[in-house]
Amino acid sequence: MRGQLIRRYFVTGLLIWVPLAITAWVLSLIVGTMDQSLRLLPASIHPRHLFGFDIPGVGAIVTLLAIFLTGVAAANFIGQRLVVWWERLLARIPVVNTIYHSVKQVSDTLFSSSGNAFRKALLVEYPRKGSWTIAFLTGQPGGDVVNHLDGEYVSVYVPTTPNPTSGFFLMMPKADVVELDMSVDEALKYIISMGVVAPPPKPRIATNT
Repeated sequence: MRGQLIRRYFVTGLLIWVPLAITAWVLSLIVGTMDQSLRLLPASIHPRHLFGFDIPGVGAIVTLLAIFLTGVAAANFIGQRLVVWWERLLARIPVVNTIYHSVKQVSDTLFSSSGNAFRKALLVEYPRKGSWTIAFLTGQPGGDVVNHLDGEYVSVYVPTTPNPTSGFFLMMPKADVVELDMSVDEALKYIISMGVVAPPPKPRIATNT
């Protein structure tokens, strides 16, 4: 009895500390990576030179400020012209052109407010019949692919668990996917938690026949 009680207390403490430790580790990793931007600034204005010691997070603030100011500058006419000039310059460099434009197309699709990526959570039958998983609508097939598909298809991304940044890109018949009444955030939490953190059920609207 005492052993079960000790185990219960230990597991309870573990469930409290593990999420906190992982959260702190991820934040530390992100801030540490963003602090590397200080290397782009003159050493004379580094915190160590000004105050005699390092201040964690200063580089992260500088990075976020640089991203914000870049967005402000690119929003006006002159900034847009500079962006066009910069992209034309990169287009003349063979390898850089391929990498840059590939990454830009993906980022524009993911972060643009007018994009369709990850806008809907779907229920799809994968990887075999009778086995279902959650996927995200990313758009519709394009290019020469549509010439080889009969009927209406949709492009979906099937993430892996617990790391949703890796997964599989599939083109499936639209009739074979089920659109869920679930937000993208709820679906991501469901996937990352391996089904433990399930969104609350929503009542179905009765239809008159």
